[in-house]
Amino acid sequence: MENFKHLPEPFRIRVIEPVKRTTREYRESAILKAGMNPFLLDSEDVFIDLLTDSGTGAVTQNMQAAMLCGDEAYSGSRSYHRLAAAVADIFGYQYTIPTHQGRGAEQIYIPVLIAKREREKGLDRRNMVALSNYFFDTTQGHTQLNCCVARNVYTEEAFNTAVYADFKGNFDLHKLENAIQEIGPANVPYIVSTITCNSSGGQPVSLANLKAVYAIARKYDIPVVMDSARFAENAYFIQQREPGYQNWTITEITRESYRYADILAMSAKKDAMVPMGGLLCFKDDSLLEAYNECRTICVVQEGFPTYGGLEGGAMERLAVGLYDGMRQDWLEYRIRQVAYLVNGLENAGIACQQAGGHAAFVDAGRLLPHIPAEQFPAHALACELYKVAGIRAVEIGSLLLGRDPVTGKQHPCPAELLRLTIPRATYTQTHMDFIIEAFEQVKRNAANIKGLSFTYEPKVLRHFTARLQEVTAVSIQNRPEECEAL
Repeated sequence: MENFKHLPEPFRIRVIEPVKRTTREYRESAILKAGMNPFLLDSEDVFIDLLTDSGTGAVTQNMQAAMLCGDEAYSGSRSYHRLAAAVADIFGYQYTIPTHQGRGAEQIYIPVLIAKREREKGLDRRNMVALSNYFFDTTQGHTQLNCCVARNVYTEEAFNTAVYADFKGNFDLHKLENAIQEIGPANVPYIVSTITCNSSGGQPVSLANLKAVYAIARKYDIPVVMDSARFAENAYFIQQREPGYQNWTITEITRESYRYADILAMSAKKDAMVPMGGLLCFKDDSLLEAYNECRTICVVQEGFPTYGGLEGGAMERLAVGLYDGMRQDWLEYRIRQVAYLVNGLENAGIACQQAGGHAAFVDAGRLLPHIPAEQFPAHALACELYKVAGIRAVEIGSLLLGRDPVTGKQHPCPAELLRLTIPRATYTQTHMDFIIEAFEQVKRNAANIKGLSFTYEPKVLRHFTARLQEVTAVSIQNRPEECEAL
């Protein structure tokens, strides 16, 4: 079909979920009741749900069929061994702990690695700093809860929506090594390579960069954790963009990528396509003591290490989903759908981060320049989008980034982005066209969108459960006559 200009979806839709259409008046009331936080909306009040692709997409017929083969034994389940065999085959990792989702893996490995550093080096965790190309929100949250600072060392072009670069998710290698030397290698308990890099716009990391990061980490005896939620999409971008890999399969690129980490932590609700599930895996015996400690914590926090919070059927489904998620044609379709949305928004005058793997990222800072960062322009845009069209999206900006846990001051945010996350095989091109049209309406009223302030602010991961209200007072910097009077 290479001679066709318009390729349809490489799948058939067999099950239909009805959605409710609502009025503008209804949606304005609903978002107010939700404390101006789309996370707190009821799903039945959402027409198009772009909050996340985590567990919200379609599953394959093979995945559903696999669930019927689940062995529900409490210990030593056949389903666990099938999952562990899939991990070894795909990633080359010897030791597997299933978890209920990605944050289940994080709440296990993060305290273990920090405590290991304390014990072996005789250090205080309050002086420790973990490094990443960009921490996912829950990874940052678990790091901070364990009294360790999370620092990002991304490239200059990463958040510049006016610049195109093949691998905007890359580490800045110079900044990484400088940070290690400044902090002191012993005070860096781990480095997290996030692929693709969600917070910078679903942007990929090159194999060359992963390899260089791992070389630096080994030089300073620092373990590397691969945040693997979108491992297949990252492999696809490497195949398409990085010289030397055009003739490699997704499976081959994935296996090569994981040579350059020691631990794999995965929310399997993304590229492995399952509604619930995660993984914590260790490559070899080099961190065997840490692996055994993680197994012990798993018993307390998740479940016995051979089920770790998942039923046998769910482990069977995950073992199949890891393979299905790497299908070339499905990856190509998914990334093409995201690019279609980004191009349509750009053509409508809505500035976006260049198309990444799983979402369109709208530059809310450029669309709403009158709203300062401390009034969360991307979150305000999310609320307006819901009012206009019933579309739920999520802020990736100052609200998500949060405050410095020591000083209480807002972290400076490199960009105020609104993420429109596309669930897998769920929405059609007509839905994408509707989203573009909704933004055209939002843009016409952009000058009248108000910033937001807290009525309730949690200390950690505040964007999930915070409640806000629209700011009614006019900011003094927007009133030149008063500035002149002062």
